[in-house]
Amino acid sequence: MRTSLSPLLTLPDFPLSEHEPLARGFLALGLRRFVDAARHVWELPYGRNSDRADFHLVLSEGRGTCSTKHALLAALARAHGQPVKLMLGIYDMHERNTPGVGAILEREGLSGIPEVHCYLVVRERRVDLTRKMPAAESTAAVACFFVEVQLEPEDIGAPKEERHRAFIRDWAARRRLDAERIWRVREACITALGESR
Repeated sequence: MRTSLSPLLTLPDFPLSEHEPLARGFLALGLRRFVDAARHVWELPYGRNSDRADFHLVLSEGRGTCSTKHALLAALARAHGQPVKLMLGIYDMHERNTPGVGAILEREGLSGIPEVHCYLVVRERRVDLTRKMPAAESTAAVACFFVEVQLEPEDIGAPKEERHRAFIRDWAARRRLDAERIWRVREACITALGESR
């Protein structure tokens, strides 16, 4: 699977329907096409929503994570019958591919830890609309995934977290590490990322 050099160019471009409830929030902002909606979501700040499982909050709270932003866009595309998949990938998070986590990992004596990243797939191309680095480097920075699975937008809450925790339990057990400690380190990394973006 390839990563798009220009994420917005990879996306299907179609008019948003006023008959689709999910489109109404974008239409109220004057955004009439899917690509315009995607650009708007991409430009919103990175930050956890008050309910991590509710992608509807991205517009009203003016922020989102890779999970909520991409789930919102996947659901919007699905409502319009467009083939945009929401994907979950688990990768080895370290300073080189996720700037801002290095100091925490070093302090904990870790070179990297498994982290989840959500993104879209359109025509076998990964599309990442959350990372604020040059488009050619966004998903390419984490393109080596331990595992990739398709998610439904509604599964970004507990099902996504359980999948991630299960992976960390296995990963930690193979290294004789405490899985709960690794999860706490992961949470500290995510907090640091939210503060630095």
